[in-house]
Amino acid sequence: MNKKIVLLVGVAAFALLITGASLLYKDLSDGRTPDDLLVSQATPAPEENQEATSEEATADSGEETAVQAAPDFTVYDADGNAVKLSDFTGKPVVVNFWASWCGPCQSEMDDFQQAYEELGEDVQFLMVNMTDGSRETLDSAQSFVAEKGYTFPVYFDTEQNAALTYSVYSLPSTYFIDAEGGAVARAVGAIDRETLQTGIDMIHPAQPAE
Repeated sequence: MNKKIVLLVGVAAFALLITGASLLYKDLSDGRTPDDLLVSQATPAPEENQEATSEEATADSGEETAVQAAPDFTVYDADGNAVKLSDFTGKPVVVNFWASWCGPCQSEMDDFQQAYEELGEDVQFLMVNMTDGSRETLDSAQSFVAEKGYTFPVYFDTEQNAALTYSVYSLPSTYFIDAEGGAVARAVGAIDRETLQTGIDMIHPAQPAE
């Protein structure tokens, strides 16, 4: 009897996780910018909460809408330490899902490295490797990064927690998350430096010169 209860609880929790990820995917798929970024189009927040909620204007009506919260996930650094997305709340975050065998992933890596060198103090980069232990291993991923000389922060999804949470079905995939933890935009497939900067500008607007 206890085993059945545990199994049912586990199934229910997994269903909730998948439902949340699916809602996030649908939410981000509702709108596209000209540069192929999928932009959040959530329902309006209550008026009293609008100032404290991440917002953006819809393309057709100009009304402000609340950005859906990005689901948390756990990945691991090179030393095996657990790192959560929520650890970086308070700072804009760029999450990129990639693998060393993925040609399109490789094509955008130099642009991510350049962006990290320019903006790494203000924007947190999470380069999440799809480490499945067979097609992609810790050794193959780390060897690729070392060979290319990349210095951006790399994390390993050895338990597929991040991939399941975000229903990642295509590589590369990139999420732009604001400092409040709102999933502002998503890019599917390789992006260039200009598109990457467009996404970053959505979560980290340029400061006016003094």
